[in-house]
Amino acid sequence: MPGSKVLNRYAITLLEIALEKNNLDIVHNDIKLLINTFDKSSDLKRVVESPVIKPDVKISILNEIFSKQLNKDTLDFVHFIVNKRREEILYPVAKRFIELRNEHLGIVELKVSTAFTLSDAEITDLKNKFETILNKKVTTKFTVDNNLIGGFIARVGDTVYNASVKHQLSLLKKEFTHSGLSLN
Repeated sequence: MPGSKVLNRYAITLLEIALEKNNLDIVHNDIKLLINTFDKSSDLKRVVESPVIKPDVKISILNEIFSKQLNKDTLDFVHFIVNKRREEILYPVAKRFIELRNEHLGIVELKVSTAFTLSDAEITDLKNKFETILNKKVTTKFTVDNNLIGGFIARVGDTVYNASVKHQLSLLKKEFTHSGLSLN
């Protein structure tokens, strides 16, 4: 990623400011709001990242949208990035801040795809099992994947836990093929 050292440095700075001022949860919620707003409005993201639009116009737009919703420290940080003409990395800095905050707190994000919607009890059970396996606090995002026959596929960072029926059948087929047995 271009400028990854720079965006990492900005994200670390924001984390340090939040820790120093003891408002990590507030800044985290602010950054999530910023990310969600950019995700929902590609026009806003394009305007903020545009090199043609002047920083004071961008700050005015961002103030109009966020001044009543963001903590002063978070808003000041956003202004700082825009004034430094680094607005093209605002979104990646926000994403990296979330990652750094989670690392700092020992939290991992578990993305789970299932064949059908799980009950609250099943979600809690799965979350608890992964907290035990990973020895970390787990936040979860669940999606339903109609291509799965049953079971689930869980992702934590680059690690995939494939407990889907489709995967198990594929493994069984490979074993039969390797053993010289034919399934036809």
